Amino acid sequence: MAEMFYDDDADLSIIQGKKVAIVGYGSQGHAHAQNLRDSGVEVVIALKDGSKSIEKAQEEGFEVKNVADAAAWADLIMILAPDQYQRGIFSESIKDNLTPGKTLAFAHGFNIRFGYIEAPEGVDVILIAPKAPGHTVRREFVAGRGIPDIIAVEKDASGSAWETAKSYAKAIGGTRAGVIKTTFTEETETDLFGEQAVLCGGVSQLVEYGFETLTEAGYQPQIAYFEVLHELKLIVDLMWEGGIAKQRWSVSDTAEYGDYVSGPRVIDPRVKENMQGVLADIQSGAFAERFIGDQDAGAPEFHRLRAEAAQHPIEGVGRELRALFAWKQQDADYTEGSAAR
Repeated sequence: MAEMFYDDDADLSIIQGKKVAIVGYGSQGHAHAQNLRDSGVEVVIALKDGSKSIEKAQEEGFEVKNVADAAAWADLIMILAPDQYQRGIFSESIKDNLTPGKTLAFAHGFNIRFGYIEAPEGVDVILIAPKAPGHTVRREFVAGRGIPDIIAVEKDASGSAWETAKSYAKAIGGTRAGVIKTTFTEETETDLFGEQAVLCGGVSQLVEYGFETLTEAGYQPQIAYFEVLHELKLIVDLMWEGGIAKQRWSVSDTAEYGDYVSGPRVIDPRVKENMQGVLADIQSGAFAERFIGDQDAGAPEFHRLRAEAAQHPIEGVGRELRALFAWKQQDADYTEGSAAR
């Protein structure tokens, strides 16, 4: 059984006694910073000179320093920049300011697991990863609830790194919901696998193939969109609430029977073999090497794949349909900013 921590297992005064620098002020950065501040922690935002996030952080009442100055000032440096930028930020602005006794923290273990960042001796290396986007982490905290976190320690130079990780998790609301003990390796490999094989890659490809199958058979694209994409939220919400069992209990008998007899025809044992291949590439570092190599080259493969995906017919059909209904949202809220993430 996984080892779990709750509010009574964590001492908030530990993180309250540390000066914390949050590197980055994006989705996770703003949530960590605001939750920490509300928990009585002294927080500074670390951003590169000229960052477009400086004004936003200052408007929300935070002091902003450049990364080197913040790292020199802080006792704990939480790196919340995108994975592909962390190595450069660390080597340029953080490494030389990591004196013994300080703590280097992450919300994803990618750069530690694959050796892109190596902390100097005498520095604790910890992980606190909320299992939700930052706006949800913030919203739940404000509501008096919390998002489950997972925590890990890679280096315990001080002998108290676990207590620091638990205290940080408590300060952002994680221990209200429950915090699971893990390792950097387990967090990184399972997170990448979940994204690629199921949550993002697997689901996206399944939806696209379903749409193509129906439209190629002559059905209206709008009907196909509803049947393979729009209704997916209902199913995922039911799974989230009560597992696969609740989803099967909630749908019609026809749907449940079809689940049992047709699901294994679509997702057959070859899919599991393919998933094992994806996991092997993650474990060996091959995926990390491909991703970082592409990013270092200016991300030509990444941008090509993004552009190709945007041209899939399901995207145009979806935009047109969403604009017609009362529950529509502004696609520009997320599509316009995607290239600048």
